[in-house]
Amino acid sequence: MKDTSFSRQIRLGLLVLWMLTPMAAFSKIWLPSVLSDGMVLQQQSKARLWGWTTVPSESLTIIGSWNNTPITVKADKGQWTVALPTPLAGGPYTVTIKGHETLVIRDVMIGEVWICSGQSNMEWTPNQGLDNKEAEIAAANHPNIRFFKVTRRWSDHPQEDVLGQWQACSPKTLPDFSSVAYFFGRRLQKELNVPIGLIATSWGGTPVETWIPKEVLYADKELWEASKKIAENPWRPSAPGKAYNGMIHPLRKIDMAGVIWYQGESNRANADSYYQSFPLLIQTWRTIWGKEFPFFFVQLAPFKYDGPEQRQVAVVRDAQWHALKTVPKTGMAVTMDIGNLGDIHPTNKQDVGKRLALWALAKTYGKDLLCSGPEFKSFEVKGKKAIVDFYHKGGGLMASDKALTYFEVAGKDQVFYPAKARIKKNKVEVYSDKVKHPVSVRFAFTNGPQPNLFNSEGLPALPFRTDDWPIELE
Repeated sequence: MKDTSFSRQIRLGLLVLWMLTPMAAFSKIWLPSVLSDGMVLQQQSKARLWGWTTVPSESLTIIGSWNNTPITVKADKGQWTVALPTPLAGGPYTVTIKGHETLVIRDVMIGEVWICSGQSNMEWTPNQGLDNKEAEIAAANHPNIRFFKVTRRWSDHPQEDVLGQWQACSPKTLPDFSSVAYFFGRRLQKELNVPIGLIATSWGGTPVETWIPKEVLYADKELWEASKKIAENPWRPSAPGKAYNGMIHPLRKIDMAGVIWYQGESNRANADSYYQSFPLLIQTWRTIWGKEFPFFFVQLAPFKYDGPEQRQVAVVRDAQWHALKTVPKTGMAVTMDIGNLGDIHPTNKQDVGKRLALWALAKTYGKDLLCSGPEFKSFEVKGKKAIVDFYHKGGGLMASDKALTYFEVAGKDQVFYPAKARIKKNKVEVYSDKVKHPVSVRFAFTNGPQPNLFNSEGLPALPFRTDDWPIELE
């Protein structure tokens, strides 16, 4: 859905009201839709509340019922923002805004707020396909988990509001909400025992560029040119900034714990630029919010692409791993074992949400648990064998079958051959009779691998390559 400038809409609406009615009759204070009954505010923060008034320099008083301490703010040309200190998790509370009229936001919970964004695998709902769907929906009675689903809307200009409303998690509301976000939030709520607010703002088929402000991409000429490789499509935005303008910019004042993200399939056409564009998204959002919030994302699941796309998704996955290594406060949920080669929307969303939650619990909330599968650490060459070591081995490396799969090895000629691999002394030996002197090792570096290397906690190993050689993508 395309939208025009929010400010233009407001000016036109006020002009019509001014022409048709006395001034006092339409004097009004109003709030964005995300600040409404049933909302969740971030605990122990200075949660920002904001809105508009038709009285340009009006003084307003905001009161949270948890302490009944009034805070006064003066509008600037009809716009106002206030920082409201919040307590430890709890509720329900009310928030009262007093000016020439009084607004009361009811059933307000204080807890942990997460933004959940990306493309279709984040957007995917139980009604669109989910393992054990009927039982999961029937059991979804979690009134302290609150959903806010942003309606799809793209715009050429930054907007100031979104369409949506807060709803408590229930068998009636879950079927049309993000499955990944729900299972993420459910695990957090169980472990932390606090209210959880989930703001789902996703759009299937969108490339990363459309979630980055246009002017930011335009400042990087290489990324701007790379963005032109994404084909236009009538059912989703692809041009730089359009999804950001309509679905992220209006949320930029929300104080939240962090972001979870599932996207990347639509950047196959310019996969090599994802090494720069994906970190740029994270860094830009953090700049806009003014805080280095946690950003946890999903590495793409295997899918059987054909023809020239044989390595494109492997490169996107490699770029995601690169972001994990280079961008602080990030985490990556690996899905190589729970994909579906025949369905780009695999229906096991339970494990996706759980693995994202493991990162949040360990890295944001300080829980003592393993959140990652084995990640490449180093390798050394002994004769014809490459000996690979890993981080995050937990209680030890393991294979679901006797022989490890999807390892490749190459010599200095840069020609890769399928390799034999085995676990030995909690490392992996990799070798091929066709490579006398190994120089590089790759693991699960194709679009549709389903490898079988795990740690003892059952988390799958991250695909990797030890080289930085150019990859033919056409």
